[in-house]
Amino acid sequence: MAVGFFAAAFPDIDSALALVSPMAYLLGHRGVTHSLLLLPVWAALLAWLFSRFGRRREYLKPFFVISAAALAVHVAGDVITSFGTLLLAPLSDQRFALPAVFIIDPWFSGIALAGVAASLLLPRWRLPAVAALLALCGYVAFSSLQHDRAIEVGLARAAANGWPDATVRAMPRPVSPFNWLVTVENGERYEVAQVNLRRTELLVAGEDAGFLHRLDAAYRPVAQAAWAPSTRFGIDEDAREIAQAVWDHPSFETMRWFYALPALYAIERAGGEQCAWFQDLRFAVPGRASVPFRYGMCRASPSAAWQRFEMVGEDGRRPF
Repeated sequence: MAVGFFAAAFPDIDSALALVSPMAYLLGHRGVTHSLLLLPVWAALLAWLFSRFGRRREYLKPFFVISAAALAVHVAGDVITSFGTLLLAPLSDQRFALPAVFIIDPWFSGIALAGVAASLLLPRWRLPAVAALLALCGYVAFSSLQHDRAIEVGLARAAANGWPDATVRAMPRPVSPFNWLVTVENGERYEVAQVNLRRTELLVAGEDAGFLHRLDAAYRPVAQAAWAPSTRFGIDEDAREIAQAVWDHPSFETMRWFYALPALYAIERAGGEQCAWFQDLRFAVPGRASVPFRYGMCRASPSAAWQRFEMVGEDGRRPF
């Protein structure tokens, strides 16, 4: 159990890249430590460490098998979220994602914790662990079916708008497998809706409602979906010129690679300064205090050089 626990946690050691810089985190998180190509290497290294420091060198082979299985489960758990995982690193920087489960899902975590608790209570039985694993797989399959239903909602909206070539995506949202972000992308334009696939009436959260209830209330029945417009570069011609200059800038290359649903967040003009801020619609979750991964560039005047910034909160910034 100890070997499985530490091996399963190992891939997220790359979170330390955030201490280096935001750029290092974007480029490296869920990278080489989450790679299927390097999984045997990490499993062998972990097995050697466990057998050496545990003074059980005769267990090298079973430690390798357990470590490989734990690493594979971790990678699979990341692939089913919308962030994306570099499964073929370092040979490819393509992100793979099968968005079926939100990054923090109480149902998914509850099933896993129930399986652990039952296994501790019945250590001689395999049934609790097997049952929990099967239940997790069943839950992910069920959530995948809801993903397909959410895509159908987006396709219906695209047809209603007369957008035959629109790209429709659906991202899981917290609290319920029925809560989804649906985006309809037509060129540089988006329409975005937060929907609940099961609900027939609006859920009202009163002043005394709990945190989870308030989160859940943001998702409306499909028939009452509030489709919000968004664009990649804005509508105003002057704003578009500034946004396009930032988006095409060589120093913004990493963000162009990282963003799956890039949208202009704001254009700022103060005195002679100009700023353009972008965000990824995947991470705009109702109820979240601030949206992560908002980046932009500013220049002191139209003739000055652009400088790259990360947005902190709703109005702060820091260069990187």
